[in-house]
Amino acid sequence: MRRLPRTFYARDAISVARDLIGCLFVHAGPEDVTAVRLVEVEAYRGDQDPGSHGFRGPSPRTRTMFGPPGHLYVYFTYGMHWCANVVCDREGVCEAVLLRAGEPVEGLDMMRARRPGIADDRLLAAGPARLTLAMGISKPHDGASLLRGGSMWCAEDEATESHRDRAVWTPRIGLAAGRGDDLEWRRVIPGHPYASRRR
Repeated sequence: MRRLPRTFYARDAISVARDLIGCLFVHAGPEDVTAVRLVEVEAYRGDQDPGSHGFRGPSPRTRTMFGPPGHLYVYFTYGMHWCANVVCDREGVCEAVLLRAGEPVEGLDMMRARRPGIADDRLLAAGPARLTLAMGISKPHDGASLLRGGSMWCAEDEATESHRDRAVWTPRIGLAAGRGDDLEWRRVIPGHPYASRRR
């Protein structure tokens, strides 16, 4: 397993989203390690993207999004859910990739404990809010480094490339009409049992 370096993230969000598919997202907590293989992500591109939190410039909520690449941007949505994004490009430029869904590969018992009542393991991390719950991610992780020395990271392994090769671009999910909902910046492995479901 090879942890992704800073140079991986120091690119536009489209490129990072394309290459994150198939990578492992790992959270090494004090008592457990959980990991998923990313099967669905979405790119967001700041002032050129009306669907982005950073479309109108930096704010207290979005300052992490404008920070250095290789960090997590974690935000609260709908008054109940946390979502995690990987910050991309360079400091001062608002680009990020939303982690939408992953296939559990390590720490399955811990994920089940964090998501009691979920009978189908395919639903543990099949959606951005489900993924953060399963991985134990919330507000304190906003700004956390994904680089060497951090407790969270993304990595490539021997199965990454085969997953990347199966992925396609589709329109993003959950955006209002006219807010970039037509942009095909969602990268997903079609038909993957651990991807999120359109409503």
